[in-house]
Amino acid sequence: MPGTIDPSGTEAAMRIIALEEHFLDLDVARASRPEAERLSPGSTAAYAPGTGYPYTPAPEVLLDLGEGRIADMDAHGISVQVLSTLSTQQLPADVAVELVRKVNDRTAAAVAAHPDRFAAFAALPTAVPEAAADELARAVGELGFVGSMINGRTGGGFLDEPRFDPVLRRSAELRVPIYLHPGVPPVETSRSNYEGGLDPIVTARLQTSAWGWHVETGTHFLHLVLAGVFDRYPDLQLVLGHWGEMVPFYLERIEEALPQRITHLDRPVGDYFRENVHITPSGMFNQAQLRFCVETVGVDRIMFSVDYPMLGNDGARAFLREADLPPLAMEKIAHLNAERLLGLPG
Repeated sequence: MPGTIDPSGTEAAMRIIALEEHFLDLDVARASRPEAERLSPGSTAAYAPGTGYPYTPAPEVLLDLGEGRIADMDAHGISVQVLSTLSTQQLPADVAVELVRKVNDRTAAAVAAHPDRFAAFAALPTAVPEAAADELARAVGELGFVGSMINGRTGGGFLDEPRFDPVLRRSAELRVPIYLHPGVPPVETSRSNYEGGLDPIVTARLQTSAWGWHVETGTHFLHLVLAGVFDRYPDLQLVLGHWGEMVPFYLERIEEALPQRITHLDRPVGDYFRENVHITPSGMFNQAQLRFCVETVGVDRIMFSVDYPMLGNDGARAFLREADLPPLAMEKIAHLNAERLLGLPG
């Protein structure tokens, strides 16, 4: 079968399920562009295809949901991609519901055409929270999606704001995870942290892929914890990419600084990370980070992702092959944990 490996590198019966695998929808991209440019004026130049900069795939690769994508998966040992689109948190409220419904239908068509190779996270029109909750229910109940992906803040707000509670409540009721993906920081954050006379291209990358995306997402998760979201919805599950968006590496410090006598939460902060979060590498194929996260959060909470096509699939199989892990641990990361969390067939 395509996308199977064993620790020696020979073909065998191990599946690889990749969870943070994107595509671009042109209608969504056009409608979200004004907000994207407001948040990051240098982003167009910083991520222009053809520059040779990292994370700048060709448009035809970003748009492809068919044979070209599958051929690349086959060539590099990826059995299943969980598809997700980009930029829906930057859509204006007056068009968000219609455009998100259309992009979810398009994603569902791709999954239906290749059900053994694709699954999907729902896009959500979070600018209209009640509609976002309803769209999640439709995507899961009618289209067979396995959760949602939310790309950072909506209108400057974290998901713990009361207006977003319908989305959190519906995710918990449906028992499907939210993949909390990075998004561009608010303008005021970027001005104070990432500008300061730097070249606009440097600023655009510092506020996004180099640093700001990850600080933002880790902070977003901590906001959810400290606001009591997981006390209200103890079964709610998140997925965090990029090895947990910095949180595992500061978890001991966070717990020391925020004990329960300060937070007044039901559990220590670290318990929420270890019990309500799964993490993926997002193509950061670093063995030292893998070992640290196995030790810190445990192998049962680690899944796999490439971040295709911002990164290529070519390093995926080698990363797992070279990991110093027992066979069962490797299987858990490669596919078993994703099958359990997302209800995917084995």
